[in-house]
Amino acid sequence: MQFIDQTSQFQIMAHSEPVRGVSDAMQVTNASRRPRILLAASGSVAAIKFGNLCNCFSDWADVKAVVTQSALHFIDQSTLPKDVILYADEHEWSTWSKIGDRVLHIELRQWADIMVIAPLSANTLAKIASGLCDNLLTSIIRAWDYEKPIFVAPAMNTYMWTNPFTEKHLMMVDELGINLIPPVSKRLACGDYGTGAMAEPSIIFGTVRLFMESRQIPKDL
Repeated sequence: MQFIDQTSQFQIMAHSEPVRGVSDAMQVTNASRRPRILLAASGSVAAIKFGNLCNCFSDWADVKAVVTQSALHFIDQSTLPKDVILYADEHEWSTWSKIGDRVLHIELRQWADIMVIAPLSANTLAKIASGLCDNLLTSIIRAWDYEKPIFVAPAMNTYMWTNPFTEKHLMMVDELGINLIPPVSKRLACGDYGTGAMAEPSIIFGTVRLFMESRQIPKDL
């Protein structure tokens, strides 16, 4: 598994083995424009931090947001930056009625330089590993160009994190080149103590920004 260790995020790019999922065309966003970040949230209580995550990225990058229906239960949409458009499953269907109409999950995949799923729930992890695409988020993943990076920051109960299925699913998504920002240990929302809490939004942002900027083409080239 390609781990992005949040305790050493500012040393990762000095490693000789690069993070996977970068095309020559991307070489992280040309200096002539801001990066395009597609942020996504699935149904975990950690989605209460999604507004914070969007704010971390929006001063540096152009941001669009995708959420599952269950994630909406935890997200206070008033905390999102004003310029961040939030897409949910209903928008996938409302934008298409006939051949020739826009296909939202394709448009979002084409627009983005990179995708970040935070939080990634156990359920959505299982769907990605199995190739399921029954909502907007997983349809984007199924249609993704894997020359472009994806980062995921899981969030789940400790026993869900240590479940054998989770290990199998992480190995399967690793084969796709998806990069993992692992969860941390703390007192969880359910009251249990252990590993499973999503990395802090500032850590997720710092990891992704460092990754992008390390691949930026110098302006004089």
